[in-house]
Amino acid sequence: MIISIHQQLKLLIFSLASGIITGILFDIYRIIRGFENPKQIVTFIEDTLFWILSGILVFIFLLYTNYAYVGFYVYLFIALGIYLYLKFVSKVFLKVLHNILKSIGKALRMSKNLIFFPIEVMIYKFRRKK
Repeated sequence: MIISIHQQLKLLIFSLASGIITGILFDIYRIIRGFENPKQIVTFIEDTLFWILSGILVFIFLLYTNYAYVGFYVYLFIALGIYLYLKFVSKVFLKVLHNILKSIGKALRMSKNLIFFPIEVMIYKFRRKK
């Protein structure tokens, strides 16, 4: 199958982008899974499910962008995208994601306290009258 230079360039750019997307998904997976070491069987199952999901998402992305033409250099540029993301962006992304999740957790705790504090005060006064 002969592909024009324009299509080949587009294929390389989208392959690189799918590698970067896979790197982002990997960082999100690391945050969800945590940095502790669960049992080996659980880790194996989680990792297998992650890579199956990532493979499906990359395939859908490539199918949508370039009719899923998969050659050696597509795999090479996906690996290059993952490498570049993990080498240069991953640490910053993890810090930002961690700060966002910490802020969301803090906001949820404050909301819970604002909602339940008046109820707790009423329960306290009701018990005190007994």
